[in-house]
Amino acid sequence: MTTRRTFLASSAAALAVPAAAPAAGKPDKLAVALIGCGGMGTNHLRLLAKHPQLTITHVCDVDANRLAAAAKVATDGGHQPKAEKDLRKVLDDKAVRAVWIATPDHWHAPAGILAADHGKHVYVEKPCSHNVREGRLLADAGVRNKVVIQVGTQARSTKTVQEAMARLHGGAIGEVLAGKAWNSQLRRNLGKVKPSDPPPHIDFDAWLGPAPVAPFFTNRVHGSWRFFLDYGAGDMGNDGVHNVDVGVWGLGLTTLPNRVAALGGKYFFDDDQEWPDTQYVVCEYDAGNGGKRPRQFVFEQRIWSPYVQEGYENGNAFYGTKGMLIIGHTQGWKLYGERNKLVEELAGPVSLPAHHQNFVDAVLKGEKPAAPAEVGHLSAGICHLANIATRLRKTVEFDPAKERVTNSPDANGLLRRKYRDHWAVPKGV
Repeated sequence: MTTRRTFLASSAAALAVPAAAPAAGKPDKLAVALIGCGGMGTNHLRLLAKHPQLTITHVCDVDANRLAAAAKVATDGGHQPKAEKDLRKVLDDKAVRAVWIATPDHWHAPAGILAADHGKHVYVEKPCSHNVREGRLLADAGVRNKVVIQVGTQARSTKTVQEAMARLHGGAIGEVLAGKAWNSQLRRNLGKVKPSDPPPHIDFDAWLGPAPVAPFFTNRVHGSWRFFLDYGAGDMGNDGVHNVDVGVWGLGLTTLPNRVAALGGKYFFDDDQEWPDTQYVVCEYDAGNGGKRPRQFVFEQRIWSPYVQEGYENGNAFYGTKGMLIIGHTQGWKLYGERNKLVEELAGPVSLPAHHQNFVDAVLKGEKPAAPAEVGHLSAGICHLANIATRLRKTVEFDPAKERVTNSPDANGLLRRKYRDHWAVPKGV
């Protein structure tokens, strides 16, 4: 059994990535801004407003109603932030040392790269990119600018999950050759709507940002954008990426996969959604990618099926030569040894405050971020490659070193996206 000492040592060594140097001579209070004041952004804001080491200087959103509501939340928390619609004004303020980015997916990497290039530390929601190329550019921006970039996969900072990973990496179930993640729940039908004029409180052109010019649809903004090709990565990149990230962590993966096969589509919903509601993905990793032998990672999605699998609605399973480990995304884990004997279990939810604190400590104390951009890129990249394989109904052969598809020009083209002429288009895309 892995001891607490082994757990702490393995956790400390797990993420050998650049961290910010301690802020010598500066107060241990961090001036921060929130960019994106929707549902998750407001969840962040409520915690940030109470955090004793943070001062909220700005809130930023292209929706005037959401912006006003966010300013009130911050004010009720004892702060008096500036309310800005244009994130460039936030980034130009030298007093701001870190930003929380909780925009739609298509803004995650562009805003994160801009912030890093302005010398800001970045907490960016998952998935950290809209496509594979953006993820690489975001990770590179953090290294280039020597800033901390933390991705919002909060299981990485959760003690319950860290304990599970310690058991796994300590050999509790032997050599782990396969892992699986699943995302099962019941999403709502988005309906079928026609284009219309945007409401006066939403600057839709600013909302689109570098994405292609498009008409306004009421069911493509504010929460539902994730189900459309130009703005999100489907539910695999939304809820599923949490479990994908735990899979990457548990298997000790250090690159994107060597090949990805996938099938799926819209089997249930008859609405405007463009991403699959049902999906089965198989990723294969050659030997040497954190393991002695080839390994397999599987992802299953059914967003019309609110029923448990292995005892959990959303979760992970790791299969070793001497047992298996089952993790429920927000509940805990169970470890089984040989002959399916339950050896150990631990209950507990994921912790968003712990993930916030890890980011703050990385910035102020130079500690390692739990979910750095390079790791976020691997997890998001699996989602993007899976979606490419699903769309093309083709096995994708991938070169992890060069991050390019080797067997399909069409698939290789989908590693990037089309942008319009816009100030936020990342350099190098």
